[in-house]
Amino acid sequence: MASQLKVDTITGVTTAGSISVTGEGNSTTTNLQQGLAKTWMNYKGTSTNEVRDSLNISGVVDNGTGSYTPSYSNSFSSINYSASGGAGSSDTKPVVRLNTPLAGNQPLETRASTTGSNYDEATTRFTAHGDLA
Repeated sequence: MASQLKVDTITGVTTAGSISVTGEGNSTTTNLQQGLAKTWMNYKGTSTNEVRDSLNISGVVDNGTGSYTPSYSNSFSSINYSASGGAGSSDTKPVVRLNTPLAGNQPLETRASTTGSNYDEATTRFTAHGDLA
């Protein structure tokens, strides 16, 4: 029998913002708050630059060919968060290089793996996990 739970707020008993979820097979637990992406974006870097969709992104600065700095609406508590990126599937075999993170933004570059040169890619994706300030 399927069941459905509808709530507006879930609060931990011992720590208000921390909820543990039991994993598959009841062998491990995951902290729900720690496991959520705190920011992400899908960005178009060609022609008219645009953020197609995002979470916690207040804007993106175009620093030149293939170089962007997405800024966070809510900053991370430190620079010790984990970020990753990926780009479209053009013939240049794009890679995303993440530069030194800041609590309020993450400079990144889209590069062609075939030449190592920056270029504007039609689709760049970025996500970050960590503690918000």
